[in-house]
Amino acid sequence: MKKLPLLGDLTPAQFLRDYWHKKPLLIRQAVPGMKPLVGFDALTRMAAENFVESRLITNTDGQWNMQHGPLAQLPARSQAGWTMLVQGVNLVDAKADALLRQFRFIPDARLDDLMISFATDGGGVGPHFDSYDVFLLQAQGTRRWRISAQKDLSLVEGMPLKILQNFEADEEFVLEAGDMLYLPPHYAHDGVAVGDCMTYSIGFRTPSYQELGEAFLQFMADSIDLPGRYADPALELSSKPAEIPRHMLATITEEMNKVRFDEEDITIFVGEYLSEPKHNVFFTGPAKPLTMGRFIDTIAKRGVALSLKSQMLYRGKHVFINGESFAVGRNDKRVLEALANERALDGAALAGASDDVVEALYTWYQDGWLVLG
Repeated sequence: MKKLPLLGDLTPAQFLRDYWHKKPLLIRQAVPGMKPLVGFDALTRMAAENFVESRLITNTDGQWNMQHGPLAQLPARSQAGWTMLVQGVNLVDAKADALLRQFRFIPDARLDDLMISFATDGGGVGPHFDSYDVFLLQAQGTRRWRISAQKDLSLVEGMPLKILQNFEADEEFVLEAGDMLYLPPHYAHDGVAVGDCMTYSIGFRTPSYQELGEAFLQFMADSIDLPGRYADPALELSSKPAEIPRHMLATITEEMNKVRFDEEDITIFVGEYLSEPKHNVFFTGPAKPLTMGRFIDTIAKRGVALSLKSQMLYRGKHVFINGESFAVGRNDKRVLEALANERALDGAALAGASDDVVEALYTWYQDGWLVLG
C-alpha cells in the first residue's frame, strides 16, 4: 500500500506536538478515494470465526443489547440501527495490516489494532469515551459524529455498554469516505450511521499501572531466588501464643527486602508483555515446512516477512517476539532490528545473518511467526 497523507497538512511531529493526547483533529480526505479494504461478506465471515473477536450491538426503543461473537447470524441489512464490530482485522487481512502500519509514527509498543465497524442506518454504540487515543477513519458511507470535552464521564448503570449518562455535544462533524477524526483519551463521542456505513478505528494500547504491576510481579516470581527457610533458634517463651512474634516479622522483612529489580528487568518484562499475542491469536506453521537447507536457499532469493499476527520489538541488546525474549550481539542486533522495523527483509539483508539468527528465523518459520517473502 502506498503512503497516505493521513494527517493532512501536518507532519507527524506537528501532530504529536499539538494534538496527541491534547485535542481532537478532523482530517478531510486523509485517505483520498477510500474504498473498503474488506467487503461486507468477508467481514461477516470473519465475525463468524471463533479466533476473531466480534460483537453485535443493537438499540431497540432505547434498550441497548450486546452479543459477543462468533456471530453466526446477523440482522437483515434492511433493518436499521444495528452495528457489527470486528476487532483485530489487521491480524487476518494483509490490506488492513498495511493500513494500520501507516500509523507507525506511533511506536509499535503503543499501536494496538484496526477494528472495523459496520452499521446500518442509525446504528452506533451510543455516547461513550475511550481510555486510549483513537483515529476514526470513514471507509464507506457516512457517519455523523458528535464530540464533547465534557468532564462528566459518569455512565448509565445496568447497561451492557459503557453509555455516558449526561452526554452534551460541543461539536458535530459528518464524515464521508476518506475523512478521519482523531480523538484523545477520555474525549466523549457519539457516532451514528447515516445509511449503511463502515468505520475503521485505529486504537492504541494503554495498560493500567495496576495491570502492569500485577503482571510484573508474576514475571518476577520466575526469577526470584531466596535460599534458605525460616528458622528461630533463639525463640523465647511468650505468654501470648496467638500473637505473631516481632522477631519473626523482622526476619521475614529482611529476607523480602532482598528481592530487587532494575531497569533491565523492567525492560525484559515490558518487551515480553507488549509482544505477547492476545488470547485469541493462534499461529499455524506451514503444512510441509522446508528443510533447513532449502529454507536457507529460499530466503536468500525471496527474503522473509513477519506474520501479520507477529509482534516484534527491541530495546538495547534485547529482542522480543510474541512474548519471548533473548539477548543478541551487535551484528545479530542489526539484522533483527531491521526485521522488527521493516517487518520484512530481502535476501541481500539476510546475507550477513549469523547461524544463530538463521536458526531462529527457521524456528519462527516452522511456528508460523515468519513467512517466506
